[in-house]
Amino acid sequence: MKFSLAKQVLLDGLNKVSGVVSTRPSMPILTNVLIEVADGEMRLTTTNTELTILAKLPCMVSEPGAITLPARKLQGIIREMRDGEVSVSVKGTVASIVCNRAKFKLNGLSSDEFPGMPVFKEAREFKLPQAMLAKGIKYTSFAISNDGTRYVLNGIYTCFQDGKLTMVATDGRRLALFENELEFPESQQICIDIPSRAVAEVARLLSEAGDVQLRITSNQASFDLGDTLLITKLIDGNYPNYRQVIPGHYNERITLPAQDLNETVRRVSLLSAEKSNTVRLQFSEGMMKLQSSAADVGEAMEEMPIDYAGRELGITFNADFILAPLKAIGDGEISIDLIDSSSPGVMRVADEFLYVLMPMHS
Repeated sequence: MKFSLAKQVLLDGLNKVSGVVSTRPSMPILTNVLIEVADGEMRLTTTNTELTILAKLPCMVSEPGAITLPARKLQGIIREMRDGEVSVSVKGTVASIVCNRAKFKLNGLSSDEFPGMPVFKEAREFKLPQAMLAKGIKYTSFAISNDGTRYVLNGIYTCFQDGKLTMVATDGRRLALFENELEFPESQQICIDIPSRAVAEVARLLSEAGDVQLRITSNQASFDLGDTLLITKLIDGNYPNYRQVIPGHYNERITLPAQDLNETVRRVSLLSAEKSNTVRLQFSEGMMKLQSSAADVGEAMEEMPIDYAGRELGITFNADFILAPLKAIGDGEISIDLIDSSSPGVMRVADEFLYVLMPMHS
């Protein structure tokens, strides 16, 4: 087995697949990357049995073959090399790696020991822009629960229904929902629960251009980006009826710039109580006042002019829970729908993003 390719090309490929490599695997082979070369192409594959990533790279192949090498060690070696062409030759399970004047011999394991790729049968298929999926993840992933006892909430609930892509995440105290119209046959409708680890890896691989092809079975999903393929097992369980927690009406709606609110909350929250981290929002005609305080530390207050003519109303939220969606939204306008000081508030961006936030008792 012999091949060569540019150092940066190989490093980029290893960076794509290294995220799922475990430091404490159930089998030693799972710390390795499977390297297969043939017909001018290299395939790099890593897996932790729950998640599998395959990357394809252009490569000069002198002798086709396959081997597995320690992923982290190989990544470190290639990263530290000077730019240039990397040449690799393999005898048995030992790889000789040469770049410029640097030479390494790295012991590996036979490719026969590496787990086979998951098989997809009778899969439902969907094609959507990478930018749409990336936006959906950005708008919801911050609300994923990390409570291991409520495992169905440890991911993004993703539905292809009624001509829409709907993505939902909740930790019980807040709920983030993203929706976008998407064409697909009605017969393909399905809802799946994508685990947080897979969500993070998909987000890392997506770009603003091109499409992603999703293939979904009853217990796994694959994300095909052309030169990269990610396969994940799905969370098995019944996701709660999230529609029930979205208020069906509101008494007051406030529209304001997301970036201004973000900056103001960040400033005021500097003196919020460390344990509760609350910020109180007080609305009156033409003005919103934000306040926070902490015993033995101090207090903060800032006024923000707004377009509001409703009744006076105050409500208290966790500052981090306000800031998380605002960071995802960036610029643009948001609306905040409120019923009263003790009912959930709803933040919206047009028809694509909705965020339900439970108030805190101050």
